[in-house]
Amino acid sequence: MRLVRNLLVLFGFFFLICVILALTSAPFWGYHWLGTSKSELKWPPKTIVLLGGGGMPSQSNLMRSWYTEKASKSFPEANVIIAMPGDLEDSLSTPQLMKRELILRGVDSLKINFETEATNTRAQALNCQRVILMQDPILLVTSPEHMRRSVLCFQKAGFEKVNALPAFENAAEADFTFKDDDLGGNTVLVPDVGQSINLRYQLWNHLKYEILIAREMVAITYYKIRGWI
Repeated sequence: MRLVRNLLVLFGFFFLICVILALTSAPFWGYHWLGTSKSELKWPPKTIVLLGGGGMPSQSNLMRSWYTEKASKSFPEANVIIAMPGDLEDSLSTPQLMKRELILRGVDSLKINFETEATNTRAQALNCQRVILMQDPILLVTSPEHMRRSVLCFQKAGFEKVNALPAFENAAEADFTFKDDDLGGNTVLVPDVGQSINLRYQLWNHLKYEILIAREMVAITYYKIRGWI
């Protein structure tokens, strides 16, 4: 029982630290660092590599597709490779739906190719060697938390000119504050939350960032130990 009690105290203390940290800007800047520390655009890309995320539709793939379309419009001569496992014979497979999304956004279908065998970033980098010259500049598009590891993977695989475009979300410009009592309902003995954006949104977003950062740091450590980055 003492061991269980000590574990519960330890978990509670750890959770308290996470909550306190979430009330600061540290989680955002950690997330921002993962997305930007290796993100640069030094060379006009010949190939834009869209690194697939979840299914389709999903937040990750839709965000990455949105940024890929913007990059394709900025570099109209560049080809696009969708790096996402799936059956190309199935019109409803994730890579085919990603291609359809890009076409709907105005990307030339003749410029879109696939890499459908790799199931992690290391394999994607190795498999892209088959279709991209190592000396050609490329542009990686992926979620911010994965960007640093993705760039390091492709550089380790031998690609000499790796650009990166992290698919950050944009914050809404609207003012979401409100007065609780103006909305009616029950009067309860708790503080009003309508004027506190930090409590309603920032706290929970930062807790999510902490999870993403922790997961990604474990992945980066594993990739480093394996010699993949």
